[in-house]
Order: sequence, then structure tokens, then C-alpha cells
Amino acid sequence: MLFALQTVKMLAEIALLALAGRAVLGWMTGPHRAGNAVWRLFDVMVNLLLRLTRRLTPRRVLDRHLGWVLLFWLGAVWMLATVGKIRLCLSIGVQQCR
Repeated sequence: MLFALQTVKMLAEIALLALAGRAVLGWMTGPHRAGNAVWRLFDVMVNLLLRLTRRLTPRRVLDRHLGWVLLFWLGAVWMLATVGKIRLCLSIGVQQCR
């Protein structure tokens, strides 16, 4: 169970960092971001999650707000995994969680 919680937490962290990196790089490069190799890497990492978010959210949510919705969902997943890991570690003993 600990391995599953750590894996979910790690994947949420990677996705959150990719989303943040994409936002910062998009802000820095402006309209020329399509030619940037790092932007394309972040875009590949985040696009699948954005498409999944589009399918799960109602149509009245605008496409330009999907990044914020994804940020909220990833933050919630990360928080739940962290709380679950803390509870599990407290119940089995902190020494066994190392």
C-alpha cells in the first residue's frame, strides 16, 4: 500500500512540475514557444492530462481555464496521497516507512 501511495504522489508531483514549467516557459517565450524543444516536451507531458480534464469537466468550463482545473485536480490528488502516506506511516511505524 505504501508503494502505491508513493507512486501516486510521485506522478502527481511530476505532472504538477511539468504544468508549472509549461506555464513559466510559455510566459517567458510568448508566441514563439511552439519552436522551443523544452516547450514541446512539457506539452507532450501535459496534453494527455488536459484532454482528460476536458472530458471530465462540463462544456461551460472554457478551454483557457483547463490548466487551472488540472492544477486543482493534481493538487487534490497530491494532497490525498500525502495524507494517506502520513496516516499509513503513523499506523505501521515511521521506521518502516523509510
